[in-house]
Amino acid sequence: MEIAFIGLGNMGSAMARNLVGAGHRLTVYNRSRAKAEALGTGVRIASSPGEAVRECEAVVTMLAEDSAVEDVVSGESGIAHGLPNESVHIGCSTISTALARRLADLHAAHGQEYVSAAVFGRPEAAAAKKLLVVAAGKTETVQRCSPVFDAIGRQTFMAGSEPWQANAVKLCGNFLLASMIESFGEAYATLRKADVDPHLFLDVMSALFGSPIYANYGRLIADGRYEPAGFALRLGFKDIRLVLETARECGSPMPGASLLHDRMLEAIARGMGDIDWSGVARISALHAGL
Repeated sequence: MEIAFIGLGNMGSAMARNLVGAGHRLTVYNRSRAKAEALGTGVRIASSPGEAVRECEAVVTMLAEDSAVEDVVSGESGIAHGLPNESVHIGCSTISTALARRLADLHAAHGQEYVSAAVFGRPEAAAAKKLLVVAAGKTETVQRCSPVFDAIGRQTFMAGSEPWQANAVKLCGNFLLASMIESFGEAYATLRKADVDPHLFLDVMSALFGSPIYANYGRLIADGRYEPAGFALRLGFKDIRLVLETARECGSPMPGASLLHDRMLEAIARGMGDIDWSGVARISALHAGL
């Protein structure tokens, strides 16, 4: 496929490399040109989002937040202006459900398609092509995008016919991950005060749950290894804020998410915004006097 890719952070760069490796023809745009050049030969570099998408069948965006996505989509140099009719914008960014609905309406008005394709996995999973893809949109449009999903992930799930439904899955999934991180932080703080090695506890929990997610995050927190950040705490805070917005839209109370919101806000206020989001466990340690 002729694909444009916009957003070459830790996740996006790995995804773009896998698309090239799968034989797709790639045009990329990134605010920092050096990250685009780092992909090597065989990748075309555009000077604007609109230029990147002019001849593509699909454009993938992988950006940090709503405002960044809106910036590359709108305006005369944006995706919506340059994307050919019937081509697809595949949104992989973790954004609000409200923005996903606006993007679907905007692209429809331009004769284009929009699919939300949220991804679960840290940068190392992206590099290994082991992301979980959660897609939503028109069935035939999602099916057209399957070569992209196959190139970046190990399994694809269909969340529904409305793109924003995939974003709801992503936000609720990140809420569960953040809840696990908070639980580890609280448990480890208590265990350290009980003079029990958190690594021993992690071995027990890994045997009990049999989950690589528990093992990976549990090890990060037990080791206190929060830098470099695979996923920055400030971005995790953004996701918890967005899941609370979605909960309000749906009239669904999420008291645990409210607790996590305040926990992460405290961590950011203490200058921890750029460490890995698993570093919110430091707040439990601080409250325990450790």
